[in-house]
Amino acid sequence: MKLYAERGWYLSEKLLTDEETEALTQASERFYTGQRDRALPVRPDRLADWTPADGEVQRNSDYIHYQDEVIARILRKPIVGAVAARLAKASEIRVFQATLIYKPPIVEEASNIVSWHFDKFFWPTCSSDRMLTAFIPFHECTEESGTIEMVNGSHLWPKRHGAERPAGDPADRAREYLLNGDADRNGAVVEKVPVHIPRGHMTFHHCHLYHGSGLNRSAHPRRAVSLHLQDETNEYRHHTLSTGRQQPYKHDSLVRTTAAGLPDYTDPEICPVLWPVPGGATPATG
Repeated sequence: MKLYAERGWYLSEKLLTDEETEALTQASERFYTGQRDRALPVRPDRLADWTPADGEVQRNSDYIHYQDEVIARILRKPIVGAVAARLAKASEIRVFQATLIYKPPIVEEASNIVSWHFDKFFWPTCSSDRMLTAFIPFHECTEESGTIEMVNGSHLWPKRHGAERPAGDPADRAREYLLNGDADRNGAVVEKVPVHIPRGHMTFHHCHLYHGSGLNRSAHPRRAVSLHLQDETNEYRHHTLSTGRQQPYKHDSLVRTTAAGLPDYTDPEICPVLWPVPGGATPATG
């Protein structure tokens, strides 16, 4: 766990069986044909929701942990929450959001590039700085297939670009100017690490860690879930842009509200507890 504190990310041991990763693949294919175990009660703004009409671009499908029960059961495997809790030094781990991702095996498909970013930038309404993300591929994930790439130690950089991203060269799809700019502000050297993830293993990264991924140059689609996790201290906080407009997170319209009328990030329907296992029971894994 010392490495997580220093680097900001961790490559796990094998946490999923081959049967579970195969079940994830099959469930994702059913999902792409339009099958849902339950639909979202409302459609939030900025929802990533790929449909066949979008074509062979990178597919992103939010709230997969809510919409597909096979995938949800596997994501709730106790060891996943336990590892996250130990890394975050948390007494409780809840889901924040989960996105199903598919990179088509098309070398020139520019949408496969995931630009350099840190997750907390997109979560300005979250109070905790201990949040983290589990990146869970359904197969061996290599640099050729466009694996996740981490910037060592960048979670420790105190000086970062503002809450509203500066404009840069439109041709710079990787947004190197953001990464390099923050590195310069902190007198840091950018150390990029493409992580080779064996089948059944996964990575965990800190919410302030810069990361991204490149093109899929392999012969097969790259399939994964990005599982965003929150600790017990996380709660909603107001976030206002420089224009004075409130900046909500996409599921602020989905979760229940607190007694004060604020979005409740402990809503068990949208943000279920992973660790400790509710009731002490061990959920099935698909």
